Amino acid sequence: MRLLTIKISLLVAALLTAATGFTQTKWTTDKNHAQLHFSAFHFGIAHIEGIFKDFTVTMTSEKEDFSDAKIEMIAQATSINTQVEMRDNDMRSKNWFDVTQFPVITFKSTSFKKVSGKNYLLAGNITLHGVTKFILFNVVFNGWAVTMTKKRTAGFTVTGKLKRSDFNLGGAPIETGVSNEIKVWANVEIGKN
Repeated sequence: MRLLTIKISLLVAALLTAATGFTQTKWTTDKNHAQLHFSAFHFGIAHIEGIFKDFTVTMTSEKEDFSDAKIEMIAQATSINTQVEMRDNDMRSKNWFDVTQFPVITFKSTSFKKVSGKNYLLAGNITLHGVTKFILFNVVFNGWAVTMTKKRTAGFTVTGKLKRSDFNLGGAPIETGVSNEIKVWANVEIGKN
């Protein structure tokens, strides 16, 4: 009887595992294959772009299609790079990011919903310059590969936009020549831990 009980318990455990699908998996950024960009319109005549050189993305998910994914991003504000040292120093100052007081930019997802095919809608809260706001991003799941890291890796392209005024970031466009609307995008490869 005891042997039968053990076999039934093992069968139930196996069925529960099958029913729940994949175990929760943590994914992290392949920093050699990830970029976080932004772009602002300067005096209405040219797009000036930059990146944050130091950022990480972590994701946990049980489902193969990532529809239950929880995503977090941390970017070091000090790592801003527009390829102009004077501008970068100004961006780090109290005029803009005030990196001494607000050294990191964070994002935490509230949902990651599949729209169609490889297209997703990522919703969550971004904290920038000490202000937290809800934000939406469009995401394209670019597929799978086993890369040079020898890990199963997933690739994503993320696009969205935000308003500087929502975060008290910099002065008004008429004063600074920098558009209120900022485009942001990222190309990210993440691998299983």
